[in-house]
Amino acid sequence: MVLGAVLIQWSAAVVTRVFPVIGPSATSAWRFLLGAIVLLVVARPAVRHWNRRQWLGAVALGASTAFMNQCFYHAIARIPLGSAVAIEFLGPFCVAALGRRTPRHLALVALAGLGVLALTRPGSGLEVTGVLFAAGAGLGWALYVFAAHRVGATTPGFEGLAVSMSVAAVLTLPWSLATSATVVSHPGTLGRLAIVALMAIVLGFGAELEGLRRLKPAVAGVLMASDPAVAFFIGWLLLSQRVHGWDLVGLACVIAAGIGVTYGVGVSESELAQ
Repeated sequence: MVLGAVLIQWSAAVVTRVFPVIGPSATSAWRFLLGAIVLLVVARPAVRHWNRRQWLGAVALGASTAFMNQCFYHAIARIPLGSAVAIEFLGPFCVAALGRRTPRHLALVALAGLGVLALTRPGSGLEVTGVLFAAGAGLGWALYVFAAHRVGATTPGFEGLAVSMSVAAVLTLPWSLATSATVVSHPGTLGRLAIVALMAIVLGFGAELEGLRRLKPAVAGVLMASDPAVAFFIGWLLLSQRVHGWDLVGLACVIAAGIGVTYGVGVSESELAQ
């Protein structure tokens, strides 16, 4: 899960330089298209033997991933990477925390909410549109956690991931086709897109799928609490994005809330085992 977080956030930093050329939507579409081609060649899914449950899981994963990434790319085109991921993280976090619905977990949701308020405070420079796109990505991320867990449980190897990313590529194909001439005429852009597709779609999502295959959705969701910290660090290191004191306060609140929910899930499972 941590490896997947590093690869995906790193690829997000790399891909921002493509936005001025073809825009966030087309960038996301090309990432899915190129990543799906590699996965289909490597995995060679035997879809003729798939049942209805496997197909529904793959379609759900592809649709949720396409929606999540489209929103996320539009978010990081407008606001810093770390802030976008911290806001986006509220999606899987709320799935884990509200699934328990105890006063303690509701308090942790409030703590995470305070963290986001610190990040989006007046004077932070965050565009409202970017914040809304990040929130939409959070909704897609919550759906992604459940769909990926189902795909990992019902399909062998990377077959489910290959089909899911193919679904995402088809759903976003209009943007790929509309910018095909521009991408082909800019070898540097095509090369950067290929690198991002390999880092995020093949290696990043592949690592996450292996983690989600071994974990319950609620636990996997809160383990993603490391994503905002990774994103802040990569945004500072690779994109020279400034991190202010209130940003660190907001980040600490979000991560502390995620750790608190993780601990609560672990305690509950230990009690059930006894």
